[in-house]
This record gives sequence, C-alpha cells and structure tokens, in this order.
Amino acid sequence: MSSISLRRSKRRKLKNEINVVPYIDVMLVLLIIFMVTTPLMNLGTDINLPDSRAMSLGSPQDPVVVSVYPDGQLALMVEQQNTAVTREDLVARLRGIHTQNPDATILVSGDGAASYQRIMNAIDLINEAGISKVSLISRPADSAN
Repeated sequence: MSSISLRRSKRRKLKNEINVVPYIDVMLVLLIIFMVTTPLMNLGTDINLPDSRAMSLGSPQDPVVVSVYPDGQLALMVEQQNTAVTREDLVARLRGIHTQNPDATILVSGDGAASYQRIMNAIDLINEAGISKVSLISRPADSAN
C-alpha cells in the first residue's frame, strides 16, 4: 500500500486554468490585419466632379463635405463617414456643426451631371444653417479622363 500512495503523490495535479497565450497571439495578428486594411478602405461614394482650372486653396484638416448627386440626393461626410441625409436633417446637422465651430468651412461636392440649380439649393441649405463659408470642390482639368 505504501508504494501506491507514493505513486499518487508523485502524480501532477490537474490545473484548472485556461492557457491564454494562443488567444493573445491570434488577437495580435488580427490587430495587425485591421491596422493595415483600415486605411485602404474607401468610405466615400463616387461622384464625377466637374473640371476646373481654378487655383487650389488649402483644405481644412477635418473637412465637412456636402455631396450633391444628379438625382438631387444629398449626403454629408463628417470625419470620413458619408451618410445620406434629407434636407431638414442636413440643416439640423450643419447647425450643430456651426454651434461647435463657428469658423467651419463646408465643402460642396457637386456631381458634374447634377444641375446647377440643385447645387445652388444645397448651398442655400448650408446658408440656412447659418454657415457663410462655403467652397466648391472640383477636379483639376489636367486629371480629367
């Protein structure tokens, strides 16, 4: 009996802990993958900008862009997030931006196929929100396809 009790005491006790090292390795690999692929994502929408030979102005750090599509739809891009908005929602959001930053400049990205009247209607909505600094975005004439 003494030999059996010696064998039992030499046996290792089972650990009831989870080994997290493989999970940490997987987490770090996923983190690296997301860090590499996130800047490559294109969050905007395609708009055919009109061509222009106008001089380029300096662009703001975090631009607020109002996009006007040929069918009259509007979209607002703030902090790289482009979302479709209604006319009332656009005015409300721009008022909020204006109260936080009275010197904010709004960029208007009108599709080349959009009518001039639709772009002017968007500028009217921006002015209705209390913002007077409005710039138009165009594509340089040299890069025209």
